[in-house]
Amino acid sequence: MKTKNNNSYSTQDSVTIISNGVILEGKLKSSGNVRVDGIVHGNIHAEGNLTVGEHGEIDGEITASIVNIGGKIAGTITANEKIVMESTSNLKGDIITKILVVEEGAVFDGSSKMGTKGGITSTSSSDQIKNEHK
Repeated sequence: MKTKNNNSYSTQDSVTIISNGVILEGKLKSSGNVRVDGIVHGNIHAEGNLTVGEHGEIDGEITASIVNIGGKIAGTITANEKIVMESTSNLKGDIITKILVVEEGAVFDGSSKMGTKGGITSTSSSDQIKNEHK
């Protein structure tokens, strides 16, 4: 909900929605939250959270606080807090975040850098798969 303070509106709770059937080509920058149910060819920078719906597709670099993925992404994701990959998600690219949640059925082809202020650990999903089959 937008609130008016000193003749300006707060965008803290605002949501930009790219609906199913919409194709956006170019950069998207938002001071609030973003939901993608359509297709985006370009980079997304959201100061809030980014949600990619089950039918959403993004081909580009992503920066947000929390990223929830239900659709397809090709590109690097940097999340200040957390990335959640739902069972319908398909990610081809690298991730940088503090917390990574991967539901059963999610597809991830890339590498991850995770950690807190104390240090970052790096893991490649293809390396993990190779090690599991040894």
